[in-house]
Amino acid sequence: MSYSKFVKETFQKEFSGEKGEYDYNRLNKERLIGFRKEKDSVVRLEKPTNLPRARTLGYKAKKGIFAVRVRVRKGSGTKTRPSRGRRPKRMGFTKLTRRKSIQVMAEARASKKYPNCEVLNSYWIGEDGKHKYFEVILVDVSAPEIKSDKDLKWMTEKQHKGRSERGLTSAGKKSRGLKSKRKTTHKNRPSRRANERKA
Repeated sequence: MSYSKFVKETFQKEFSGEKGEYDYNRLNKERLIGFRKEKDSVVRLEKPTNLPRARTLGYKAKKGIFAVRVRVRKGSGTKTRPSRGRRPKRMGFTKLTRRKSIQVMAEARASKKYPNCEVLNSYWIGEDGKHKYFEVILVDVSAPEIKSDKDLKWMTEKQHKGRSERGLTSAGKKSRGLKSKRKTTHKNRPSRRANERKA
């Protein structure tokens, strides 16, 4: 079995909480405790935690590309409770979800912390009772190593500036409903706003 396949299977066992030769559930729990104790919500890593997954999404061990771990709250957003009378059904301050996924929020936070870099991709790495954790792959578009890389030099072009903020990453397109082409999603293209302005 190759190294990548072995690591991939180990992570799958940890995420599912399988008990076998090792207590994979305990290993995963200890990792999450370490994530939660970190002071900053965006932490730069020496190398990705789940290396095979990062490589699948375009990560390379070279200058100009690195990974960060982002901690984001779970659940829907909070809103101030109305001070005037309402029946509970009409209070409107719980279960109010944003129009973008938590993964997209994580990508935007990583991009904000490193403004000279662009988000290549991201993936889920774990969650506990309060937070979700994502690892975001960032690319320094001004690095000469990236400009000369045949697989990554497309990111240096100006139309890819602010990818995560404009919903152009894989997670962003999924959040905008652009990954499916069923009859029920025909108003999502080219965007919801553009579709509203047609009327």
